[in-house]
Amino acid sequence: MNTLDPLQQRLEFIDFDARERAALRALKPLIEKSLPPMLVAFYGKIRSTPQTRGFFRDDEHAAAAKGRQQEHWRIISSAAYDQTYVQAVRAIGQVHARLGLEPRWYIGGYALITAGLIRALVAEHWPSLLRRSKHDAAGVAGALSALVKAVMLDMDYSISSYLDAIDAERLCAQAAQRDAEQKAAAAMNATAAALRHLANGDLKGRIDVDLAPEFSAVKADFNAAVAQLQDAIGAVSKSVSGIRLGVEEIAQASEDLSRRTERQAASLEQTAATLEQLTASVKQTASGAGEAAKVVAAMKADAAESGEVVKQAVSAMGGIEGSSQQISKIIGVIDEIAFQTNLLALNAGVEAARAGEAGRGFAVVAQEVRALAQRSAEAAREIKLLIASSGQEVGVGVDLVRQTGDSLQKNIDQIAGVDRLVDAIAISAREQAASLNEVNIAVNQMDQLTQQNAGMVEQAAAATRSLREETGELSRLVARFRIDEPNRARAQGDKPAAQRPRLAAYASGKT
Repeated sequence: MNTLDPLQQRLEFIDFDARERAALRALKPLIEKSLPPMLVAFYGKIRSTPQTRGFFRDDEHAAAAKGRQQEHWRIISSAAYDQTYVQAVRAIGQVHARLGLEPRWYIGGYALITAGLIRALVAEHWPSLLRRSKHDAAGVAGALSALVKAVMLDMDYSISSYLDAIDAERLCAQAAQRDAEQKAAAAMNATAAALRHLANGDLKGRIDVDLAPEFSAVKADFNAAVAQLQDAIGAVSKSVSGIRLGVEEIAQASEDLSRRTERQAASLEQTAATLEQLTASVKQTASGAGEAAKVVAAMKADAAESGEVVKQAVSAMGGIEGSSQQISKIIGVIDEIAFQTNLLALNAGVEAARAGEAGRGFAVVAQEVRALAQRSAEAAREIKLLIASSGQEVGVGVDLVRQTGDSLQKNIDQIAGVDRLVDAIAISAREQAASLNEVNIAVNQMDQLTQQNAGMVEQAAAATRSLREETGELSRLVARFRIDEPNRARAQGDKPAAQRPRLAAYASGKT
């Protein structure tokens, strides 16, 4: 009854009473006869219109719709306005709403069908209208009125059903929107709370409330992102701790290296100065060795000349020794002569004694001869002794001169060796001077490189100090984040042990 109340209200409002409904039922044969070609034309119009052709898949689909239209017009022309009618017309409106068929096309369709039916009705009654009375014309007008009211009532229900469906969809959409907004608000509130934790540096915060299924991916992605961020911050914190330790050791190593480089530069500078002095000394030594070689050469020539003189002296002493031997022989002859003369004088004296007075003068002569022979023999002995002594001394002199000659020859040989050694020393000194000059050049280059290295080390030390400051700032920034204990423990872990000994060894110079 509640369903028919709105229908009854509509019927009463448009004065669609039993008389007009009877007039509508009287049009049923005309409607059933005229409607098929009108529907063919109507669905042809639909298929040729770009905005409406998409509502039908194919001709079979359009034919099915046309059949349902004929059935609906059969219900309309029966004028049985009851629950069946209402359900049928509402179903049509809901189908149109579900398909998205806008009312303008629906109204246009009613206009085409209504116009066709009016033309058919007029054409059906026109010849008789000219011969009928005014009462008969009122009957035709009543039929037209019933037809128009039936069309308008049907269009009213269809459009109202369409609007009701649209309104229901709108209400469902609004409810769905409110539900979605509530779910989105809950998701936003949970996300905002988690983001506040994140903004405060608390990486332990998660979205732990239940969210709508459509936001489960957001929750999972957010929690995963925060977990990854926590792991990343933990890894960064660990890396920063390791970097800080490494930077401290690098800074210490750089400072130690800078000091060692400065000491090395000073040592190289001293070495360069010492090498310059040594090079000058070696050059001076080479020059002195050259002069010594000249002196030794002169000494060698003088020694050779002295050797010749000694040889000549040895030869002269040999001649003297030979002359002494000849003189000794002559003295021996003289001594023999004196001995013979003494014997003869002795015999003469004996004979003179025998002669007596006559032989006294001869005896005196013999005595004098004997004395002379004795003095000659004495002198010959003395000379012989002198010659013998002189011969011994000459022999000693000859030996000494020979030894002197041998010594001089040894000296000559030694001087020749010294000459060769001095020449070798001079050559070696010149080579050492050249080598030391090259070493001096290399040391000067090393000194320059060391100075450059010292500058680079100072730059590296300055960069390391800057890096230490930047690392400290990064540590302070990382320290603003709060992470869970396992990550904190990992973040505070020691740096790799293999790195520290190497840096420590480098810092102590034991690379």
